[in-house]
Amino acid sequence: MNIDAWVWWLIGAVGLGIPLVLTAMPEFGMFAVGAVAAAITAALGGGVVAQVLVFVVVSVALIAVVRPIANRHRDQRPQHRSGIDALKGRSAVVLERVDGSGGRIKLAGEIWSARSLDADASFEPGRQVDVVEIDGAIAVVM
Repeated sequence: MNIDAWVWWLIGAVGLGIPLVLTAMPEFGMFAVGAVAAAITAALGGGVVAQVLVFVVVSVALIAVVRPIANRHRDQRPQHRSGIDALKGRSAVVLERVDGSGGRIKLAGEIWSARSLDADASFEPGRQVDVVEIDGAIAVVM
């Protein structure tokens, strides 16, 4: 059974596509595209050296161009804070006097136990405070 070189390159491209799907490593996809380019070169009658050269050049070019762009986009996406991290830095309204030993605030529509960051500071009801951190189920405010 004599299989043409372009078929082997396509088989290689599919083989490189499998780890791309399983590991989500985009480099495998870039190598698969290089293998498809080599298959096209083989189908057009290019020799083995030309096929390997096209595979290497296309794969390396894609990695050199696409990876930095992808990294830049990954670094620029907005960071979405959730859970207690989303509450840090938010403003709250004092419901019951808050001092170093405790109190109550309304934070993000919910009533929270709170204490002041400075043990000597106290905040009266109706006052706006900022949440510095969340300590267990207690909001630390200032």
